[in-house]
Amino acid sequence: MRKKLAWGAAGLLGAALLALTLRRLKNPAACPYGQRFTLDLPRPFLTRARLRSVLAPEPGEKVLEVGPGTGYYGLLVARWLEPGGTLDVLDIQEEMLAHTMRRAGERGISNVIPAHGDARSLPYPDDTFDAAYLVATLGEVPDQESALEELCRVLGPGGRLVVGEGLPDPHMVPFGALRERAEEAGLRFESRLGGRFGYFADFRVSGRKS
Repeated sequence: MRKKLAWGAAGLLGAALLALTLRRLKNPAACPYGQRFTLDLPRPFLTRARLRSVLAPEPGEKVLEVGPGTGYYGLLVARWLEPGGTLDVLDIQEEMLAHTMRRAGERGISNVIPAHGDARSLPYPDDTFDAAYLVATLGEVPDQESALEELCRVLGPGGRLVVGEGLPDPHMVPFGALRERAEEAGLRFESRLGGRFGYFADFRVSGRKS
């Protein structure tokens, strides 16, 4: 009886997630705060360990995360930057920022700096960061080219940008499209970890567009 109930619950959850995915596919936008539980589900193709391997954060660095959601990656990245480093988190939804900062406070993490803003117009001076990353976020931005140009601008010379994309995100950006847009924005492709179901791509600032 318990097994049947478990399978029934799993089926209902699967159906709900499918309906949510289809709805989001038709209407690309940031994940609503009311659906934040989906942001804490396991990500087999976009693990935190893989992000750390590609991003290679060092203590003392200044790093930017665009679209932190509920802090799934950011709360660990902030730890990896200690001592002396900071993680700036930017989100278009103030509720997500508040959620992340609340979780950071509960864990005694004090090196996270929130900012409310749009990826297409980052509120930072040129050459501010050593590295930046965004995971399952770029596909939710209406103008990906502008977002990549802005990320290139706020990264210092040789700055690193890591972009994570993977299923079941309905807005997943295919690697070929990402590389083309990133290189047009002035970023040089370095490496890729993962395959067609999910990957992290590593870029470097190669110059400024005139």
